[in-house]
Amino acid sequence: MQTLVSATLASSLAIVLCTPLAAAGDSRRNEDPIGAKDTPWLLAMPSFKGGGSDGGTAGAGCPQVLSTHTNASFEGGQYIVQAGFAELEIAACSYTVSPGDFPLRIDLVEMIFATSNATVQTTTHWTVMVWEGTPATGTLKYAYSSNGIDLPHLVMSPGTNGTNVQFGIDPADPEQMILLDDGSHTFSVGYRIDEHNAQSQDPCLFAPPSSSNAFPTTDVGGLQSPSTNWLYAVNCGALGCPAGWKTFAQIPTICRPTGDWVMRVKWTPQNCEIPGACCLPNGTCQVLANSSCVAQGGTFTGEGTQCTPNTCVENVCPCCFAATGGCLTLSPAACVSAGGIAGPTGLTCSGYVCFPQGACCLPDGTCVGPLSPAACQAQGGVFQGNATTCSAGLCPEPLGAACFPTGFCLQLTQDQAIAAGATWAGPNTTCADANGNGTPDACEAGNPADLNNDGVVGSADISILLGAWGASGGVADINRDGTVGSADLTILLGSWT
Repeated sequence: MQTLVSATLASSLAIVLCTPLAAAGDSRRNEDPIGAKDTPWLLAMPSFKGGGSDGGTAGAGCPQVLSTHTNASFEGGQYIVQAGFAELEIAACSYTVSPGDFPLRIDLVEMIFATSNATVQTTTHWTVMVWEGTPATGTLKYAYSSNGIDLPHLVMSPGTNGTNVQFGIDPADPEQMILLDDGSHTFSVGYRIDEHNAQSQDPCLFAPPSSSNAFPTTDVGGLQSPSTNWLYAVNCGALGCPAGWKTFAQIPTICRPTGDWVMRVKWTPQNCEIPGACCLPNGTCQVLANSSCVAQGGTFTGEGTQCTPNTCVENVCPCCFAATGGCLTLSPAACVSAGGIAGPTGLTCSGYVCFPQGACCLPDGTCVGPLSPAACQAQGGVFQGNATTCSAGLCPEPLGAACFPTGFCLQLTQDQAIAAGATWAGPNTTCADANGNGTPDACEAGNPADLNNDGVVGSADISILLGAWGASGGVADINRDGTVGSADLTILLGSWT
């Protein structure tokens, strides 16, 4: 058995937030914010029962886990004394963990108790309690009460003081606090005040005097976990707050503490899973056990890995939703499951446009739009970017094979071919000689402006072109842009024999 009771601390601040309970019907929330320079600790362990056991079945390398809902320091700082807390009332917290963490061993339970301007030395009898499941619906598995012998009572000097009441089982003791999963994947710990130093009157009518008692504390950071902080209240009927077990979320505001219990628990999984970085579906990274990671739909990156700013970059993508146009950063699998359209892996929604629309440059140099990138590509065009519009000079004139009378061939624009006296074979044609006969293939088919193939580009060809004006395709569509029009007439006139 090991016990250690340190000296109480000196006060640094004590102010009253709520008026102390004075008459029937008043709220039982009586909060005194205090500042503590440090928090001595009382370490309580029941007497060692012997047996030489190694104290547990945890596998080698199982890491100890710290669970808490508070952001308060356990070494000293600012706390709120819950001065309305009566004898036989219980402060508790529940923690939901991975199913793979069970069975688990409770190593150390801690809570800060404090006095506020106490005028006498206070002695408080207490019980630490451990449940499988929640306090309200689970099973109480362990309860250890102070007895002033091997489990010391909490003794605090006059003034404004704080003490960290710590309870644990000697690691060498074969009777450890081992918890199994009751199906809720949850365990709970709590402290009960069995006997105040001086609860002089009915707590339903008068709060225990703050000048002569110690109380459990909550933090000053505001209530962050209303559904996992618990209070067991004595039954005061119509005069008091809801009796029995209630989460802070179930307690009316007039009775509800304004912060989380300053409580924490250290525990060790017995079937060890070494945690590592887990990339969750929303793109964030948390260090979790593999089973917990998978249960949340995440991607486990390996035992012992840590989260860095780039850990999960390759596991997410911008996920676009057609019905709303909205975007969420998700894993590709989660995006598909949610009915979204997965964007490029490694990007987030930041700066990403889900459904772009813009100008499209077609192969013949004309500009159409706004179109989506897919619609532009379907027409053989080049998408110019989201929110772009067609403007003069946006789309470059297409190149094509320019066939010279000498048999020479160059890739030129249509205007360049006409200026050089060459016959332009059309947009995107080349000077390739695939058949190897020494003449570019685009120049072997004759002059495309010779619509009647009589070897002369003249009035007969103009008549054919004008007769097909506005038609879609056909022999008169010299530049093969799908429409017979002015562009084709320009080519014909430029090839006039």
